[in-house]
Amino acid sequence: MRIALPTGTPAELALPPSATPTGGLVLLPDIMGLRPLFDEHCARLAAEQDWAVCGVELFPGREHLGRDERLLAARDLDDARLLVDVSAAADATGCDAVGIVGFCMGGMFALKSVQLRRFHRTVAFYGMIRVPDEWRGPGQGEPLDALAQGDARSVLAVVGTVDPWTPPDDVVALEATGATVVRYTGADHAFAHDPARDVHRAGDAADAFARAVDWLSA
Repeated sequence: MRIALPTGTPAELALPPSATPTGGLVLLPDIMGLRPLFDEHCARLAAEQDWAVCGVELFPGREHLGRDERLLAARDLDDARLLVDVSAAADATGCDAVGIVGFCMGGMFALKSVQLRRFHRTVAFYGMIRVPDEWRGPGQGEPLDALAQGDARSVLAVVGTVDPWTPPDDVVALEATGATVVRYTGADHAFAHDPARDVHRAGDAADAFARAVDWLSA
């Protein structure tokens, strides 16, 4: 069901069948934001894992923007605002133990959320490890700096070896922080979360999601 966080940002809250969830999860979508694909991810994770799952819109008030417009608007995103929403989404689950998972741009913000020390475990699916040059703006801090302010050992990063958004040197730098990195040979960006994409790899996607669930459940 759609809810509004205290800032007015739209969020999708999926509750498990049981009255008492075993834990909470904040989900940060890719650059295109909340839509049926991520509503389904929230519902599936809630039902299968008995979690309360809250997905967060990355471009509140600008949900109408297309992909190219969002790529340009990324430089105007503000970490402080988004981290407020991330914290509020964690509260919305009603759980003390909350993990966070993000995809693409959402994966980058999942890495940045480590600085909050609110989440016991983090999973970043091909999240940008350094802010892309075209996204740099006054409100955008570096994910690696955020990791230095939290516990990088709580992070599982899922990356493809031919993904231009997570170049090998960046992946090595991420691994050096103490984060756990799983590389999928020959996989491109966004290979796991959207079966409709040409880059989707069903076997690798299933393996990556299983690893993510195990990590978040630990």
